[in-house]
Amino acid sequence: MRRFHTIVGVLGIIAFVTTGQVMVRHAPPVSHLDPELRLMYVSRHIYLLGASLVNLMTGLYLQAAPGRLRRALQLAGSVLLLLSPLLLALAFFVEPSLGLAGRSWRSSGALFALLAGALLHGIGRIQIRRSPAT
Repeated sequence: MRRFHTIVGVLGIIAFVTTGQVMVRHAPPVSHLDPELRLMYVSRHIYLLGASLVNLMTGLYLQAAPGRLRRALQLAGSVLLLLSPLLLALAFFVEPSLGLAGRSWRSSGALFALLAGALLHGIGRIQIRRSPAT
């Protein structure tokens, strides 16, 4: 899983740079668009960076948790984390033309997947310490 997270993280950062170039070369310039349309482009662009960095850091630091349940939580969390940058890249290209009212399942699904994936990884790492019997 570490390798998948690292690859998706690096590819996501490349996609972030690419979406930045799309905004720079956009006709008309993104800075001249209506504020709501500009917000849609910039927010999806920044969300993509965040999701990509989470994947990159997960790939660099992930350690398999002991126990079947904890590993299952990590696996489920990893699947959600890996899905998030893909959905956000799609959202960057599809959602801005719909305006603020056109927020679709792509961006909200990606952000909820990012949240749920991080929470599942965190829960999988919680250790309950039991005090010794006295």
